[in-house]
Amino acid sequence: CKNINLMDLIYWKDMERTGMVLTGLVVGLLSLFQLSIITVVSTVSLAVMCFTISVRIYYQVLYILSWGDGEHPFKSYLDLDISFSGEQADLYMQKAIIMVLSAADTLKRLLFVGNLFDSIKLLVLMYFVITLSSHSLYCYFSWPLISISINIYSSPFGHVNNIKDFFQRLAQGGGPPPDPTPGGAKPKSQ
Repeated sequence: CKNINLMDLIYWKDMERTGMVLTGLVVGLLSLFQLSIITVVSTVSLAVMCFTISVRIYYQVLYILSWGDGEHPFKSYLDLDISFSGEQADLYMQKAIIMVLSAADTLKRLLFVGNLFDSIKLLVLMYFVITLSSHSLYCYFSWPLISISINIYSSPFGHVNNIKDFFQRLAQGGGPPPDPTPGGAKPKSQ
């Protein structure tokens, strides 16, 4: 049943639910991009607690006014048993240990060249990851300097001429822009 719900989300069968899930994921990823994980978790926890406390107080007021039955609104969640038996805890711990050891064994074989082809694939992958990340960081941090040197921010309509001038100067070998006054004479100031 869970796989069917996941497939419904992937194939957009219920557009409203898929839109809500996708929006939540995008907002979550954007907030993780801008903020630390501790800040995001604490803010989400604060929002959930504000909601649950408000609902609990609302139900308590309804009970005091004799409009409600006085039952706790989150009783089903509080009564939910999430504990493990000893056997389940051992089983999950064994699975976790097996996964960690398997990952360590695979990493050992890749780093110490157990299989040459697999190690070369990892080397090429790491090279591309490092190269792309360094180039993207270079572009990200150098764009403000480039845009200032081109004077993109000077006027809303002047950026086309500035870019054109920049490329003309670049084609002529760089240097300062040509003097627009005839013969290089400075205009008289009054």
